[in-house]
Amino acid sequence: MSRDFVMPTDLTGLVIVASTRAARGIYEDRSGPLAVEWLRSQGIETPDATVVEDREIEDYFARLVADRSQLPTVILTSGGTGLNSDDRTVEAVRPHLDKEIPGVMHAFWTEGLKTTPAAVLSRGVAGVIDKTFVMTLPGSRGGVKDGCTVLEPMLSHIIRQLEDYHDH
Repeated sequence: MSRDFVMPTDLTGLVIVASTRAARGIYEDRSGPLAVEWLRSQGIETPDATVVEDREIEDYFARLVADRSQLPTVILTSGGTGLNSDDRTVEAVRPHLDKEIPGVMHAFWTEGLKTTPAAVLSRGVAGVIDKTFVMTLPGSRGGVKDGCTVLEPMLSHIIRQLEDYHDH
């Protein structure tokens, strides 16, 4: 007997921005609000982005995932995916993933290559922690837009799968 899937109405999101300059008030982050706005447009209740210094992202993320029962439906990060010595977002997220979804990142890189060859320099990762989808995005507005473009047609399917609905 199959059951009809009803998309949960209590979907929650979190956007974390890893940026030392934004955390210190040197400039205003403009990538996090894009991700927040997009999640909200998908019907996902999301607070304003949390901005942390690059050197704090590993501790911040570890504290966040310590209680998996309190995780939101979706976590998007912005920043810290490049090659600079303080880019540590991937290292903060990857150890906590139960499953990686490399195809999402391949699609992201393909989308980014349409506008910049530097898109493949993002060391991003996508995957799941328990029933939470996580994707790391670059700290640029363009990178966040590319990530949202890639996720748009598949996010509801990701959420269905994380709810164990087998509608392949």
